[in-house]
Amino acid sequence: MISKQLDDLRDVGRLSQGIMLPGGGRMWIELNHRQCIDFPDGLDPEKYDNRILAVAHNLARENTEHVILVTKDLNLRIKADVMGIIAEDFSNDKVDYVSLYPGFRDLYVSAAELDAFYRDGGVVLESNPGLFPNEFLVLRNRENPSQSALGRHLGDAISPVHKHGDGYFGVRARNKEQRFALELLSDDFVPVVTLLGKAGTGKTLLAMAVGLEKVLEEKAYGRLLVTRPVIPMGDDLGYLPGSKEEKLRPWMQPIFDNLEYLFRTRLKTDSSPEELLCEGILEMEALTYIRGRSIPNQFIVCDEAQNLSPNMVKALITRVGAGSKIVFTGDAEQIDHPYLDASSNGLTCLVERFKNETIAGHVTLVKGERSEVAEIGARLL
Repeated sequence: MISKQLDDLRDVGRLSQGIMLPGGGRMWIELNHRQCIDFPDGLDPEKYDNRILAVAHNLARENTEHVILVTKDLNLRIKADVMGIIAEDFSNDKVDYVSLYPGFRDLYVSAAELDAFYRDGGVVLESNPGLFPNEFLVLRNRENPSQSALGRHLGDAISPVHKHGDGYFGVRARNKEQRFALELLSDDFVPVVTLLGKAGTGKTLLAMAVGLEKVLEEKAYGRLLVTRPVIPMGDDLGYLPGSKEEKLRPWMQPIFDNLEYLFRTRLKTDSSPEELLCEGILEMEALTYIRGRSIPNQFIVCDEAQNLSPNMVKALITRVGAGSKIVFTGDAEQIDHPYLDASSNGLTCLVERFKNETIAGHVTLVKGERSEVAEIGARLL
């Protein structure tokens, strides 16, 4: 993509001499300045990263203009700082993760409004608190905050959140955030859902449970498609033998763990994940093979979406065809991609940019429900 953009800029002028950019500034491709007189002995000057450092270092030595190295490589920024080179990360692809839209809020209303909410099955608020589409609310009585109700912003009104008493594929909500998540996952009129939360909050399990229910029981979608980025945690295992399915199995094992749990706890099914795979009702796919596809009438789950760049999220979401629903799940504090962080990954960017769209909904899950060990570990480590 970058090479194509550079090639297009050749029509403007010679890249070696510099061209003026539409947004201001001048760009040129620098091929010299490789030899650095006082380059540190500990850095190999033939390595690509260090060649970039040498260029920036010599440009800074011979120019009176401000020289800044902009890179997403954390280690390169550290080495640049050691050499006295000003280095910065990209800023135009970041969102403020600390104040990221959570998908719900507390809202204090009058006793009359709360009574109308229960009596009429919804209420139109007198004041406009600037709610986002599909935002969830904990409505509280101003005079008596212990009186509360759970609502969802739909159109101009606040509608009640369903109880989902029977659950989905044997899974029931254990807290209000999970109820919010089930509300979005089960609503076919919200085709884009994002679930953010730490380990053990139930993001993937809820998405898989609703997906199976929608495909197997309600027949609302023709297939359940599950994908996740192939990004290792720690050292890569390297080449894996076998067919595509056999290569994918280690990467998809967390999905199989959830599927096996769901089928084991549901008493009224004779199927298994392997049978659904053979029948084509369930499909596992690596993101590597998604580009170019059109995916209609499917319930799509993208797990570990925090390891996707914004461009990768765009490539996936533009594959969604008519009648499909896509769910992104992830934990922005557990990123394995070397060039992404909580503010620049594709999942948080998607949450921020889609919060004003009626076709999208988001919930940040807070409470861990996997086990006491997982909850304490996620909180303290």
